Amino acid sequence: MARTRNEHYEYVERDGLFRKRVKDATGKYVAIYGETPEDVTKQLIDFYEQRDIDAEEMKDPLFSVYARRWLELNCGNLTKATQKGYLTVLNNHIIPFLDDLRMNEIRPRDIKVVITRAGQMSESVHNKTYMLLKRILTTAYEDRIIPTNPCPQMHNGGKKPEEKTALTDKQVEVLLDALEGTRTHLFCMIALYAGLRREEILALKWDCIELDNVPRIEVKRALKHERNKAVISDQLKTKAARRTVPIPDRLVEELRKAKDSSSSEYVFANRTGGPLSYTQFRHLWHTVESRSVGERTYYKYTDGKKVQFTVKAEKGMRAKCRKYSYTIDFEVTPHLLRHTYITNLLLAGTDIKTVQYLAGHEKSKTTLDIYAHLTYNRPEDIIDKVNCAFQNKK
Repeated sequence: MARTRNEHYEYVERDGLFRKRVKDATGKYVAIYGETPEDVTKQLIDFYEQRDIDAEEMKDPLFSVYARRWLELNCGNLTKATQKGYLTVLNNHIIPFLDDLRMNEIRPRDIKVVITRAGQMSESVHNKTYMLLKRILTTAYEDRIIPTNPCPQMHNGGKKPEEKTALTDKQVEVLLDALEGTRTHLFCMIALYAGLRREEILALKWDCIELDNVPRIEVKRALKHERNKAVISDQLKTKAARRTVPIPDRLVEELRKAKDSSSSEYVFANRTGGPLSYTQFRHLWHTVESRSVGERTYYKYTDGKKVQFTVKAEKGMRAKCRKYSYTIDFEVTPHLLRHTYITNLLLAGTDIKTVQYLAGHEKSKTTLDIYAHLTYNRPEDIIDKVNCAFQNKK
């Protein structure tokens, strides 16, 4: 219990120190301690000087200080992945060009430099860069840190991503035939016939898979790799990623066989029964790469020297010291398998909202922007609609 020893300071008996409570530059109370009232007085003089400096700094802070503080205060409700993405854009594409400027020193030309540089990156990076700048400077304007908002109106920019082409039915069969008998075969089956993301597949446990009644997969976990270590989380990419996906008979059969031979709670487990590390996943996916055509670079030691040599794997060629041939002559990635799943749903006439749900997209706009053209670019699929629209016109 504190009691007053003189008119200015409290004496805290449990600590044996004198104390004075004062406000800092943000208006919050802080405590200054000293062994004697004179010690407290000396510390208060230094504190008040620093407070005046901090107060001036708060009136016109450096952009980097204000921006990082803004991100901390305004993005706490977003997923960790989104926060990390915003911080990456801020650190790599914004702060390097505005780091030495105070908020009131920023001019429209400075913003133009940032946006122009971002325009050389992908469309996504460009748009995120502009969005973050706009929101940070708008908040500063509303808080009266700056008298005007120097951020210009949005303009198009950034390199549009190359349109991905889904695998054909023939390519799917070639891929699955090449992977028959490997664990990678089941990984590709789940991506192709359930549309799960890579992190969702690697976090999949048998308790999320129903193989009787209405066969389905419940997506409720994701795997993140932190310094190669696998971390399972119930925080998915978006809220919409939490979904229940019906699965076709072909996938049901593969999952039954895998479950019968499994002794782990994870569908894809390491030797100790836990989830795969990043290195272990790369080894899993190497099964695809090793069966693909193309040039490969190897190293060997000859007379104590490291020598590089290249081997060209051609389609149909038998791999040396292996029981497989090179048959995959097209590019394959985990995301392309998911892309193929969504494409097949749309080409089968599945409505957009259903596809949005099954894909785990947060907004239907994502589904429409990336995939909807698939349903409108084949004349044979829409000729009946055109005829119906104009059949009564003269």
